[in-house]
Amino acid sequence: MKHLYYDLHVHSCLSPCADNDMTPANIAGMSALKGLGIVALTDHNTARNCPAFFAACREMGIVPVAGMELTTAEDIHLVCLFETLEDAMSFDAVVYGHLQKIPNRPEIFGDQIVMSERDEEQGREENLLVVATDLWVGDAIDLVRAHGGHVHPAHIDRTSGGMVAILGDVPAEYGFTVMELRNPALREQYRQKYATVKRAAMLYCSDAHSLGHISEAVNKLPLLVESHEEEEIRRALFRYLRSPI
Repeated sequence: MKHLYYDLHVHSCLSPCADNDMTPANIAGMSALKGLGIVALTDHNTARNCPAFFAACREMGIVPVAGMELTTAEDIHLVCLFETLEDAMSFDAVVYGHLQKIPNRPEIFGDQIVMSERDEEQGREENLLVVATDLWVGDAIDLVRAHGGHVHPAHIDRTSGGMVAILGDVPAEYGFTVMELRNPALREQYRQKYATVKRAAMLYCSDAHSLGHISEAVNKLPLLVESHEEEEIRRALFRYLRSPI
């Protein structure tokens, strides 16, 4: 068994609410300095900086995970993670078709910068990414799973975008195996109040929008691996997410 420090919810400069210095290379570098072993990039409603993120993480010896923080029609935030970069980019193309086409106003919302694998600006997304898609939560979950991905509710302890705040619970019908809390101190409170939370494993992630907010080496995942190869570790992560130990 291999224990890896993790952060599975981080935003890059493609998310308008993130700092412009949250480039893929800077995220990978800060994650390495903090001692993390596995990190997921989860920009709002897009995965377009994941290719650059994969290249940067490999330079730093970090296992990268491609993901997205999807906003449903109900304004619920879902963390969507993919075992392969190809699956994430295929999902990204479908989600873009469900995004409301509202022009971004950088002076209000912030820049949306697409980076190359050399960590150079490649372009800017013109449509605002921090809006709800037209996907209802059940349909969004089905779409993630149809693309081979894993999905769980983001920051259930937040009023903004949190499933508990919006629906009043985490419905059992969605079949979540893990859930995300931002504040570990609230774990027992949520486990006692909500039956589905009690049955799920917990992830504690930063939802970082700035370099200093990326998680410290505090939370670890127990992964059953046969080698230390990147692909094997990522496969072990998804085995864990689908059936937590």
